[in-house]
Amino acid sequence: MTGVSGSGKSTLVTDILHNALIHKIYGSKVPLGRYKKIEGIQHIDKVIVVDQSPIGRTPRSNPATYTGVFSDIRDLFAQLPESKMRGYKPGRFSFNVKGGRCEACDGDGIKKIEMHFCRMCMLNAKFARGNGLLTRPWK
Repeated sequence: MTGVSGSGKSTLVTDILHNALIHKIYGSKVPLGRYKKIEGIQHIDKVIVVDQSPIGRTPRSNPATYTGVFSDIRDLFAQLPESKMRGYKPGRFSFNVKGGRCEACDGDGIKKIEMHFCRMCMLNAKFARGNGLLTRPWK
């Protein structure tokens, strides 16, 4: 599912589709989101939630990196006319490569600030906006 920030992707998937499916398939009592009709539920026999939560110790190890889907996305971005014009390779669109990741947070999406007098503070990186990638890779 794709769409601009705030367009309702999470609401549709989590509050409406997920809740309607687990209600129908498993008899869950979770509150249902508002919808008129969902077609095809009879063809689904189980629900498995796959989200962007980290799989390992780093925020970069999520299901998309584990399955390799980000490689396809990076290849696609590298094929864009502007990428070709600027000489960008797939690594330009990676969390793990200098020039692709946000250097302010090293691709983590947050800056860890060690403070000796109180616990560590976490701030969203200015250019990564919490996701670790440059928000404007063309610059």
